[in-house]
Amino acid sequence: MAEITAALVGKLREMTSAGLMNCKKALTEAGGDLEKAVDILRKSGAATAAKRAARDANEGSIALAIKDGGKTAVLLEVNCETPLVPKNELFQQFCIQMAERYLENENPDVEADREAIIARIGENIKIGRVVRWTAAEGAIINGYVHHDTRKGVIVEVAAEKSETLANPEIAILAKELSIQCVAFPPVATRREEVPADIVEREKTIAREQMAGKPENVIEGIVKGKLNKFFEGVCLVDQLFYKDQNVSCQAYADSIGKELEDKLTIRRFARLAVGEN
Repeated sequence: MAEITAALVGKLREMTSAGLMNCKKALTEAGGDLEKAVDILRKSGAATAAKRAARDANEGSIALAIKDGGKTAVLLEVNCETPLVPKNELFQQFCIQMAERYLENENPDVEADREAIIARIGENIKIGRVVRWTAAEGAIINGYVHHDTRKGVIVEVAAEKSETLANPEIAILAKELSIQCVAFPPVATRREEVPADIVEREKTIAREQMAGKPENVIEGIVKGKLNKFFEGVCLVDQLFYKDQNVSCQAYADSIGKELEDKLTIRRFARLAVGEN
């Protein structure tokens, strides 16, 4: 049996971030074999993870991973118990690693990694919602995660000419629109995608507000209020965050004009910690 020196205990702690006493105990049980000791600690961590699984994990971070020049993208939520953990560099590295795993495989086996991070962080950690997109032909995806890591968006933009997609301005446009969705969360990409019941409710509210006025006046006012409503909830109709004089669609059109192509804002996905 190898001697359990302070240096060996320190090495194991560096490898696992486990407590000193746990490291010494694992090394003793493993006869001084580092690899066996790591396995012992991981098994111990798995047991701890099972105990912590019942705890609520309502905090967390959003991570983003993109490959193949925007052809595939993943937006992923990782949940934890307390608001301090997302500031932990180890946790952030885990989030990025998980996003990359889901980018490579739609259904990866990440349970061992999850149990290992639980053992190191000391909180219940769960993989939450996952959005994995493959871009349509003639389109690319880009995204943005806010600096607090609590909100993230991916946006898909299409061009009529395939060669236009190689221009970095398209990726920049998709990122700018992602920032737009983080700052001013839309309900839908365009008007026809807004659920009919929501549109009818807005019409009803507008009509009730105008009760007593002539019908032709009411119709004009309702139409105006509905346009204002769409401007707030539809991405293409929203005023662009960098220039409140143009809509997001108009901004995309201006980029398309510069590139001598027609650009289409196809879709977006938004995840925010604590929101459904």
